[in-house]
Amino acid sequence: MVRLPEKFLQRMYERLGDRYPAFLASYKRPPLKGLRVNTLKISAEEFCALAPAEFALGEQITESGYIVGGEKLGADPYHFAGLFYMQEPSAMQVGELTKGCKKERVLDLCAAPGGKTTHVAAQMAGKGVLFSNEIDFPRAKILSENVERMGIRNGGVMCASPETLAEFFPACFDLILVDAPCSGEGMFKKEPNAIPEWSEENVARCAVRQRGILECAAQMLARGGRIVYSTCTFAEEEDEWQIEAFLKAHPAFTLVEEKKFYPHEFRGEGHFAAVLEKREGEILAAKPFRIQKNAAAERAFCGFAEEFFAEPFRTEGRIHTLADGRMYLVPEGMPELNVRLLRLGVELGEWDGKNFKPAHALAMAFGTLAKKKISLSREEAKIYLRGETLACDIESGWAVVCVDGFPLGLGKVSGGTVKNHFPKGLRLRK
Repeated sequence: MVRLPEKFLQRMYERLGDRYPAFLASYKRPPLKGLRVNTLKISAEEFCALAPAEFALGEQITESGYIVGGEKLGADPYHFAGLFYMQEPSAMQVGELTKGCKKERVLDLCAAPGGKTTHVAAQMAGKGVLFSNEIDFPRAKILSENVERMGIRNGGVMCASPETLAEFFPACFDLILVDAPCSGEGMFKKEPNAIPEWSEENVARCAVRQRGILECAAQMLARGGRIVYSTCTFAEEEDEWQIEAFLKAHPAFTLVEEKKFYPHEFRGEGHFAAVLEKREGEILAAKPFRIQKNAAAERAFCGFAEEFFAEPFRTEGRIHTLADGRMYLVPEGMPELNVRLLRLGVELGEWDGKNFKPAHALAMAFGTLAKKKISLSREEAKIYLRGETLACDIESGWAVVCVDGFPLGLGKVSGGTVKNHFPKGLRLRK
């Protein structure tokens, strides 16, 4: 059993009363490993048939479940293919609360590493626009990698403060997720390093920071929209009292739902979530995104696409080309973004003034449509993921490398050999 701070235990005893012994006993059990199937790429039923570890579907979320045993799946080829996301079970409940929400324009305000973003993206199924933001750049890079891995086509990844976004997007979004930075009491068992960082002073600091973030979210929400606020802590200052204070300060909002997931009452480590609806206010349309056109670059891409895809690849005037030659397929309805961007829709590739070279993101988002595929077993896939070359007898040119038919990345075939184009920064260690 983990050694918990005495002040924390005292607070929980005062809050839970006769439920406290059951709460304390929950820390004797090992943390549960949750897994959510990425339904953008595979159904839950199909995944169960080929799961790389013993996997039991959950009762409340049809596309999620629990890993039975101690397997670590971060290095599994199916993980690299984006077939699943490892996520703490109670954290998945936040995504469930968004199911009934309008999703034409969605903002995940504190999105890294991407669990809730990828959950909502699967619900959106490529429709609408999903903005994922993270103020910390290294964490934003991890977020961007997860968005790419899961094959999300209709999103953008930003790195900006909530205050900056509130300035650019007043009354713009119809759903905003605020998975607020918190004191992390629900992470003590999963991440013991969070224990020595806990203090009542830190709880108070987190509550102040959360108030500011919620204020920005309120400014960005359109009339009729919803904020889904969540934390992975039990502190009332950051949870129920935070919502109570927000509602007193914002009479245009009403509380739709509020849930607390304690580890002795739910198969998870702990979470809090509340759904707030804005009944009054404005609905403002943001300026449309300005596509930068480059006719020569687009001709090069169209030539590539004709050879690469098994059927016509439709772009419908949404190809955005930067001055350095990088090309993106911008989601329909994307507004102007005057903030730091890490990802814009799907990166198609790069034009060097003469030739077009496809990007890894193209394979992850559209690889199933490719004409040439190299299908590997899970063991063969590990060779590819380490950056090694492969033998292949298909005709020369670009191909999508797959594990059991699911895209992993790109390879270029020449003379019976596949040159490996899996990104170096993502490769398995040898």
